Amino acid sequence: MKHLVPTVLFLFTFNYLSLVQAKKSKPTSIKLDEKNAVLQVLKKHNINPSEVSIEIRNDTDIVDSLNAKALKTPASVTKLLTTYTVLQKLPLGFKFKTQLFYDGTNLYLKGGGDPSFVSEKMWYLVNAFTRTQITSVKDIIVDDTLFDQVRFDESRESKRVDRAYDSPVGAMSFNWNAVNIFVKPSEVGQKAHVFVDPESDAYVLVNQTNTVNSVKKELVVSISNEDRKITVSGDVSKNAEEKAVFKAVSEPDMWSGIQLKAFLKQRNITSTGTIRRGQVPQLVRLVATSESKNLSEVLSDMNKFSNNFVAEMLTKTIAAQEVQQNASLKKGVEIIRSELKKLGLTNKDFEVDNPSGLTRENLLSAYALNEVLMAMKNNFTTFSTVVESLPIAGIDGTLKKRMKNSAAEGWVRAKTGYIDGVVSLAGYAGRKNGDVLTFAFLYNGRRDETIVREAFDQIVISLLQ
Repeated sequence: MKHLVPTVLFLFTFNYLSLVQAKKSKPTSIKLDEKNAVLQVLKKHNINPSEVSIEIRNDTDIVDSLNAKALKTPASVTKLLTTYTVLQKLPLGFKFKTQLFYDGTNLYLKGGGDPSFVSEKMWYLVNAFTRTQITSVKDIIVDDTLFDQVRFDESRESKRVDRAYDSPVGAMSFNWNAVNIFVKPSEVGQKAHVFVDPESDAYVLVNQTNTVNSVKKELVVSISNEDRKITVSGDVSKNAEEKAVFKAVSEPDMWSGIQLKAFLKQRNITSTGTIRRGQVPQLVRLVATSESKNLSEVLSDMNKFSNNFVAEMLTKTIAAQEVQQNASLKKGVEIIRSELKKLGLTNKDFEVDNPSGLTRENLLSAYALNEVLMAMKNNFTTFSTVVESLPIAGIDGTLKKRMKNSAAEGWVRAKTGYIDGVVSLAGYAGRKNGDVLTFAFLYNGRRDETIVREAFDQIVISLLQ
């Protein structure tokens, strides 16, 4: 019996170390042939194999691969790298704080970089302030200094658009720095009903619409941030459903300050002065604080619908953990690169300039992406957060309409990516026996994106049949 205990202990230790070593060891590549499922799907969809980088893994082996180390523009699957770094650098219980300070005369709104600070949070902040029983303030001063004042980083594509996906970034941001315009029909011959949400003095609405039986003029919604004007023109069918349009604002800090004034007014608190930029001075009274939702929910905001604004806000946030003020996207991207190199990746495996993927300068291989996916999968403390943040095939997010009524529906969690000439898909595929595969598909070429998406979906589905 005395000899049995050391023997059992030795066997347990040996087996445990073997498992650890298996996890640490690099998978062995498998040579492809013409019967390979990946090649067959690509051939069926007339996709040039040289234009893809593909790798599929289980815990210990490469299940399939094609040009796995070839660098491709990844588009929005870049957000997986951002997700990984955020979870490495921010604690699980991390929450952003947006605060109100009062100096006896003026009210200060201090941004903490919260990408999820929306109308509900503004209401919470204002409602907390009403309990101070202060009914009038002079100036509203917005402190946006946690981040630098670069609204559109040069790493984004240079052409600006007024769509919400190209919203500016600021430490004090509100409603994803986008204004919501809702259009619905009224009576034939009358202007359509147009609503700007939230209601404020931020923009003047010009309604040039007409409710009609048959549409002849296309509905156009435009925004002029310089003139602070929203113009809605064109025809709206009497049978049309309400349409929502989201337009990017240009100055996040002033936009937030204007909304604060409007929300205060609705609680009968007046601001008699101006809205201006500034910093919270020392020795002022903290009168209200709004905490963000959980980090897992913020990551879900980013990944489910590929929100570029959230990606850049999170990247500046990880930079702010080191520099405390004027945090830049460049510093945050440097931290992302550093975390990737800790995984053993080198400059031959990736190039990251922008954390959202809204650029053609990012480069990534399927191999490198799988290294990140595996690192997240092997971290018990954060893997559930990662999986919960990703779109579910056939269920929600950017995969809501993909792989529906197939073996992949509900069993695949993955990040999508697309810009002209680029299609990507990467994530996790669960099998009913408990195995979880990681996969990374990158395509750069001229093939129609819908065809490439269909090919990628078929490859994923084949893994689960």
